[in-house]
Amino acid sequence: MKFRGCYPHLYHGLQTNNMDYKTYIHFFSSRSSALLVPRAMTSTQNRAMRSSGSILLVMFIVFLSSSRWVSGESPVFACDVSNNSELGSYAFCHSSLGIFERADDLVKRLTLQEKIGFLGSKAPAVSRLGIPCYQWWSEALHGVSYVGPGTHFSTVVPGATSFPMVILTAASFNTSLFETIGKVVSTEARAMYNVGLAGLTFWSPNINILRDPRWGRGQETPGEDPLLSSKYGSAYVTGLQQKDEFDFDKLKVAACCKHYTAYDIENWKGVDRFHFDAVVTKQDLKDTFQPPFKSCVIDGNAASVMCSFNKVNGIPTCADPDLLAGVIRDEWKLLGYIVSDCDSVDVIYNAQHYTKTPEEAAAKTIMAGLELDCGTFLGQHTEAAIKAGLLNESAVDKAITNNFATLMRLGFFDGNPSRQFYGKLGPNDVCTPENQELAREAAQQGIVLLKNSHGSLPLSPTTIKSLAVIGPNANVTKTMIGNYEGVPCKYTTPLQGLTASVPTVYQPGCPNVACTTAQLDDAKNIASQADATVLVVGADQSIEAEGRDRVDVVLPGQQALLVTEVAKAAKGPVILVIMSGGGMDISFAKDDHKITSILWVGYPGEAGGAAMADVIFGHYNPSGRLPMTWYPQEYVDKVPMTNMNMRADSATDYPGRTYRFYTGKTVYSFGDGLSYSKVSHHLALAPKLVSIPLEEDHVCRSQECKSIEPLESSCQNLAFDIHLRVKNMGRMGGSHTVLLFSTPPSVHNAPKKHLIGFQKVSLTAQSEQLVKFKVDVCKDLSIVDELGSQKVALGSHILHVGSLKYSLNVGI
Repeated sequence: MKFRGCYPHLYHGLQTNNMDYKTYIHFFSSRSSALLVPRAMTSTQNRAMRSSGSILLVMFIVFLSSSRWVSGESPVFACDVSNNSELGSYAFCHSSLGIFERADDLVKRLTLQEKIGFLGSKAPAVSRLGIPCYQWWSEALHGVSYVGPGTHFSTVVPGATSFPMVILTAASFNTSLFETIGKVVSTEARAMYNVGLAGLTFWSPNINILRDPRWGRGQETPGEDPLLSSKYGSAYVTGLQQKDEFDFDKLKVAACCKHYTAYDIENWKGVDRFHFDAVVTKQDLKDTFQPPFKSCVIDGNAASVMCSFNKVNGIPTCADPDLLAGVIRDEWKLLGYIVSDCDSVDVIYNAQHYTKTPEEAAAKTIMAGLELDCGTFLGQHTEAAIKAGLLNESAVDKAITNNFATLMRLGFFDGNPSRQFYGKLGPNDVCTPENQELAREAAQQGIVLLKNSHGSLPLSPTTIKSLAVIGPNANVTKTMIGNYEGVPCKYTTPLQGLTASVPTVYQPGCPNVACTTAQLDDAKNIASQADATVLVVGADQSIEAEGRDRVDVVLPGQQALLVTEVAKAAKGPVILVIMSGGGMDISFAKDDHKITSILWVGYPGEAGGAAMADVIFGHYNPSGRLPMTWYPQEYVDKVPMTNMNMRADSATDYPGRTYRFYTGKTVYSFGDGLSYSKVSHHLALAPKLVSIPLEEDHVCRSQECKSIEPLESSCQNLAFDIHLRVKNMGRMGGSHTVLLFSTPPSVHNAPKKHLIGFQKVSLTAQSEQLVKFKVDVCKDLSIVDELGSQKVALGSHILHVGSLKYSLNVGI
């Protein structure tokens, strides 16, 4: 039996679980009381509900009500003229026409009720026009995910490649890797679509700035730096969407930049994301929170942006016409649709009480520029809003036109996918050996070596006769793939990866990461006898996750005690491995001479254990760099998570946030990371002075200016080259991460320093390579003033790579 619909997974689910429909009926009927679902159900609650019988019961009723599915008839595809020749008379089915011409034609054929149905994430079928239902919500944060009802696994496709969580991939500082992962994920997603297991619209990536180390979703992001986050977002989106080289309008799958904007709190000491009002200065909004979204839309050409739950300066983001229609649509020229986070329109009315009536909430969000509701709120209240005169039907037409145009770019209205460009992709294109090897390589490139006393690493497999492997994360599987996960192709745990190289002895030391009581004796015993000890500790989704922020940044429970006591007892070198999304205060381990090496491995994906072993035994020379600051515990004791200010304030003893503005002590800093080889940097080419041309009547010709506005006439082709000779001084080859920073003049409360470029280069032992950067003066050396305007600071800019510093004067 083959079918396609909004719940194509149901039959495959029967196959997977070896249950016939009678068994399912019994399973569902015992859970029917759970159908009373709260109106303001969050995306996290949605996810939990999808794993319960209540949602499955609804889906199964739909399944049984469809005689086409049960009878095993051919699937229905929109505009499949081979099955229905009448569809050929509809302009919206003509792929030779422009996408908006087709979308306009379709909108004109719909009734008001049908139009409103296309404002929700579960779009209903319109059988009279041959259009099947469509589920918009699929996820692909770091691989095809089962989060979101649009995508499912079965015996046909039992798993997909699970790459590291984004925070670790970002630590590679490798834009080509970001894009390559996106291409692989989109291939697997499209292959699953072709067999009825996935949609075409994937609500990824998450490009919010990791502002605070306690944020539970920091693991999903590229870290704290606007440039790195911008480069990651645009590259991953480019890979996912993989535009047709012959037709720019066509997309492989549609990506989505989320969560727009200034969203980075889940639930901290009773303050949750549904009620939080992010009070953000114009300066911080422009130079910290907005750049990744701007790049994602403009440079990545993303097909979608998702607005967030929170308010920004008193207005819910999904109801803010300046942020949505003004910035995303008019300023950044989004070609695509704007979608709400799941149930956030409901939250605007029921939780935030921003409007007096639900109809008002529906009207305000649509008029602000929202076009798709992840949920049912707009479907329930939009018609009443129109009848009440709060909204014109033309606004609905405009919204769904953008939604349809996106589906047309994806080929949804082009008939059977088997006849389309990507139609030959199928199950054999998922979990290929090449894709799984890429997951291993991504983890290798991201792993960060933070400490390596006396060159303790790499270990030699020939000299290590026994290895003690200890810790609550030493033999985990699901922990490695983090959240917004799918079913991986397979797992290689840390213990399995290490055991493949040398004989190991394993003791968890803690039953789980909570580690309320450390089991010290057995762990100390094996460490005292082994030639070396690897301790794998850290966090998991019970500590940091969507809906869950941390209140501290220390190792949970008695993990620190376990580490310290094992290190005291150990006979050989001790390697501490931290598995986490956010940073940890591990000052005790950094300062402990018995702990010879420290690695941070993020949540390293399905091949994480193999990648860890590759680094520990020297099969891969580590090149990852921290994409976020690791703060001491005293920082989070002092700074409330709700303070959105990025810049330090000496008057209030506020230390600021992220490496760009933070003035306090760190455990480890953004960009930290060691290699097994010493690398030197020498400046080969750079100017001493750059002059910005001004018009004859410019005010700065007659008076002293500290900064000037970068006008297009002045900035055109205003760039210079920096060339660096980068040499591997060691005996081991490998990749090296080159980070180019600038410290601007101290005007407009500018950053202490900020990243203006990065490259990943490969260096064999004792080899040298010329690394070239092109610096755009008005873009790369600009700052944002107190009013949110872009300015170029005049004076001395200090450029630095590693310990190399160079002064460049920008004048007029």
